[in-house]
Amino acid sequence: MKTLQKTLLALAAGSLMTAGAQAAVYNAAQPYIGAKIGQYDLDGAKDDATSYGIYGGAKFTPNFGMEAEYMTTSDEDYTNLTEYNADVYGLYGTYDYTFPGSQMYAKGRLGVAKNKVDFERKYVNGFDDSSSKTSVAGGLGLGLNLAPNAAVELAYDWYPEVKVGNDKKDANGITLGANFKF
Repeated sequence: MKTLQKTLLALAAGSLMTAGAQAAVYNAAQPYIGAKIGQYDLDGAKDDATSYGIYGGAKFTPNFGMEAEYMTTSDEDYTNLTEYNADVYGLYGTYDYTFPGSQMYAKGRLGVAKNKVDFERKYVNGFDDSSSKTSVAGGLGLGLNLAPNAAVELAYDWYPEVKVGNDKKDANGITLGANFKF
């Protein structure tokens, strides 16, 4: 009897471990959250702004996922008389390609973002202006998995253009980010 009980316990434990392994393979989304810092470039601006933000998302397969982002910038000179700052809100679909035999990966993202740029005259009180546009945005980057649950990413992103006066100005940025997977 004791041998039969040990055999049944071993089979039950083996079945549970197999079910756990199968669940890990077909796991639902793997969420992550991160922070980034970089440079925001608005065409025609005298100075580039420092950008910083947070992002989070989930990978639904080893390659495909979704990501949301909020990024803001420092106040910088647009001209000698005007300062600007920007806020970007975005929702993107992502694709990751892991290079075989390494912890490096390439990442692409494409989605919709709102780029809002505020302008303020330096020496005239009460004269503020802003411009915003919601449109297609995206980016390309390289990442490095430091551990199974942590990574760093270097990315180039483009944001919707904004109107300054009668001119349309392109906006893009370069960021360095780190994320933690749950």
